[in-house]
Amino acid sequence: MTLAQTLIEALESLNSNKMRSGLTILGIVIGVAAVIAMLGVGQGAQNSITGSISGIGTNLLFVFSGNRAAEVRNARPLTMQDAQALSDPFAAPNVDSVAPFLQRNNVQVAGGGEQTSTSLGGITPEYFVVRNFKVAEGEEISQDHVLGRASVVLLGVEVADKLFGRHEGLVGETVRIEGQPFRVIGIMEKKGGSSFGSQDDVVLIPMSTARTRIIQRGNDRVDLILVQALTAESVPMASEEVAQILRTRHRTEIGADDFTILSQQDFLQTVQTILGVFTIFLGGIAAISLLVGGIGIMNIMLVSVAERTREIGLRKALGARKRDILIQFLTESSLLSLIGGLIGILFGWLIAYVVGQVATATGNPFTPAVGLDGILLATISSTVIGLFFGIYPANRAASLEPVEALRYE
Repeated sequence: MTLAQTLIEALESLNSNKMRSGLTILGIVIGVAAVIAMLGVGQGAQNSITGSISGIGTNLLFVFSGNRAAEVRNARPLTMQDAQALSDPFAAPNVDSVAPFLQRNNVQVAGGGEQTSTSLGGITPEYFVVRNFKVAEGEEISQDHVLGRASVVLLGVEVADKLFGRHEGLVGETVRIEGQPFRVIGIMEKKGGSSFGSQDDVVLIPMSTARTRIIQRGNDRVDLILVQALTAESVPMASEEVAQILRTRHRTEIGADDFTILSQQDFLQTVQTILGVFTIFLGGIAAISLLVGGIGIMNIMLVSVAERTREIGLRKALGARKRDILIQFLTESSLLSLIGGLIGILFGWLIAYVVGQVATATGNPFTPAVGLDGILLATISSTVIGLFFGIYPANRAASLEPVEALRYE
């Protein structure tokens, strides 16, 4: 029997039981669609988050106080003097810019008859260079604002929208931060989300003003020092220079640092690992649906063998070999799973697309990534499942004795 004849007979057999074949295919469709959708959504989320992190800059270092990897006695906090020391081009030739940072979450900001809770940052002018931040309108916080402890503020797009219902034409407006009046001097450009949350749900004020009026940190303490290396390739050398300077200033030994240095690559690797495990987890759950569909194929093929026992006996009596019967039933089970797999790929892509549209509509835009590898995986998996779960029914049919099969009622 040729391959073409085998395929034609398999299609005729499936067509003679349309309802049963359709329900069996539906099980595979659901399984493949779930796998494609979950992998696409997971990969899309990973691309979106890692893209946001990379957008901050691949040559950025984050220096935090404390070291969870080691217990350090008499740990010293980061200070403005530390930031100034890191800016020394002779001690740190691979460092381009340094920006100390003060932060306080859940700060109450009121304006335009509305009130909201947001994150406040105390900054210096170098912050805009290091973080690649720009203002959409107005002016940036300058050194004069810092020296004069000016009561001025830059609003993030989300904060402006919450307070005034718009983010244009707000320069000169007054907002109250923790009850204290501040003049709006500019609106930040829209940045979107990052590993630190939404970069648009923030207000920025001069560091000197933040320290004396809002956050009230003494001894020139800062929460974070942002360090920009000259290039992405010089990040390791810049990190080592920063560490050496802080060890000297804090009088700590190697292995007993009272600070932590993280690079963008560290964040990217952590996020990619977490999201990779999450994507595999989702794919594993979806694969259970594919397994259930395979069991459905086995069940239907066993029923088909029972119904066609006399047909099998007649074929064997007319000279059909065991291999011919085996191939016939394996072809039918493979066709069921292959057709279901192809339809499932289309439905999976459609589900992933709808999820992406819903995410965009809710303000969390990302594009699901249904890659060729996912499509091949789903197609091969569905075909293999058809073969695997079709082997037992096919072998059972091929092993029937012609005389017993012809006597079967």
